[in-house]
Amino acid sequence: MLNVRLFDLTTLLFGAASVNYVAALYGKKDTLARVGTWLCVIAAVVSTAAIGVRWAESYKMGIGRIPVTNLYESLVFFAWALNFFYLFVEWKYRNRAFGAFVMPIAFLTMLFAFTNDSSIQPLVPALQSYWLHAHVITCFVGYAAFAVSAGVAVMYLLKARQEEAKTDAGVVRLFPSSKALDDLVYKAIIWGFPFLTAGIITGAAWANYAWGTYWSWDPKETWSLIVWLVYAAFLHARITRGWHGKRAAILSIAGFLATIMCYLGVNLVLSGLHSYGGS
Repeated sequence: MLNVRLFDLTTLLFGAASVNYVAALYGKKDTLARVGTWLCVIAAVVSTAAIGVRWAESYKMGIGRIPVTNLYESLVFFAWALNFFYLFVEWKYRNRAFGAFVMPIAFLTMLFAFTNDSSIQPLVPALQSYWLHAHVITCFVGYAAFAVSAGVAVMYLLKARQEEAKTDAGVVRLFPSSKALDDLVYKAIIWGFPFLTAGIITGAAWANYAWGTYWSWDPKETWSLIVWLVYAAFLHARITRGWHGKRAAILSIAGFLATIMCYLGVNLVLSGLHSYGGS
């Protein structure tokens, strides 16, 4: 199908962008980083087209649904959202060093997507609701923001270590200041948290529509709550206790690991209403 070929091209673009960003850091050549940016822009166009084509193809097959309803589609949508969020961050902060830590996540996500079934399948009756669309889209926009926060948190830890050692060598010196990185870790979570909250609320509404109950302590629901509590704790500690620096960066990374468990670990390992592995 055409949409799969376009997603294949998107994967190549993400991979090339990742290589360029990493090479730009070690080679100290801004030209390579600029190429990485343009590759991300092209990937944004191609992946958006791929989502539109897949949507149209589903209508031609008589299925007619938004392409965010199985593991393959959720993975490519996550990579799409992550790329757009990254491009916004790069434009806002005028620094391309972030790409070496963020875009490989999008590339690996696309690689993992291709290990899954890419065919367009009809929805089971329980999933045929606009609540599902709102639930998936809001969740994955939040996940994309958390991925950026975690990538920047790794950069912060490296930069803070260099500043403590009072050295100015290696690729870390090209990073923004630790203060700017710490601020971005926080702002990315500020952006993602409302989307995660909206995702949980719309998921509860969808669950009530599909199964007659807002909350059933399904493993996915439980882990969604855990992720929400981790980021709520981050924001609470930041606002009321002034948490910043290493503690905040580590908590951001822990939150993203919990997010990965919520998204993939639960779906593929544990049994429940959201499991892909047993479907």
